[in-house]
Amino acid sequence: MKSFINEAGWDRALRLGLGVGLLYLGWAEVVTGTPGLVLKIVGFLPLLTGLIGWCPVYALLGVATRAGMPGGGPTMPKPVA
Repeated sequence: MKSFINEAGWDRALRLGLGVGLLYLGWAEVVTGTPGLVLKIVGFLPLLTGLIGWCPVYALLGVATRAGMPGGGPTMPKPVA
């Protein structure tokens, strides 16, 4: 079965932190009015992509931060026999 996860662990953690931070700013009314509403809505995007590990923008551009994926980070070298 092919894995569709195209985000590395650090990328997912960064997205989760960003999403939680944006949602906090909006829902705790640190930022109010229209900008606060925008943060409430936009905060779900990085949170959701961080939770599922798949970014549709990465998929469209053929980018991946996860090692071993096409266009991804470095892979482990094969052992010499």
